[in-house]
Amino acid sequence: MAKRTILAPVLILLGVYLILNQGGSLGPGTIFATFWPTLFVIPLGLFFHWMYFSMIGRGVGMLVPGGLLLTVGIVCQIAMLFDNWGTMWPGFLLAPAVGLFELYWFGGRNKWLLIPINILTVLSLLFFTVMSIGSVLSNMSYVQPFIAIALIVGGAWIIMGRKKHM
Repeated sequence: MAKRTILAPVLILLGVYLILNQGGSLGPGTIFATFWPTLFVIPLGLFFHWMYFSMIGRGVGMLVPGGLLLTVGIVCQIAMLFDNWGTMWPGFLLAPAVGLFELYWFGGRNKWLLIPINILTVLSLLFFTVMSIGSVLSNMSYVQPFIAIALIVGGAWIIMGRKKHM
């Protein structure tokens, strides 16, 4: 059973990589350079989670590094596969929020943990939104003239609009 649980995700990831990298070189160095988060960071995050859940309620401090490493590993793996580090960097702000949220959820439900969790999550989502919109707009250069025309018309409408008498 253990062979199947290890071999199945490896085969799936390798298949996804081959689909995304058609015509590219395939060797141990390329695989190592592309899948280093899956090989090292994600298993370490899963190890911390396993340590907490196998000890049943003891060692709640294992969840913070576990959640942090698991989130960072997923963010890095997505960024490596799609080469979009410029869009994925807010995931590094989300990582400590995930670790702290796990500490809050499985720990003593300390309400003061919600302050940094919410601040980091909102900042991360805000930056994800801004970076995603910026990435989409930069890839669609045909939209720029329409945005320019809309800005000119909006400015002219404000200038030429009816003035209220005081």
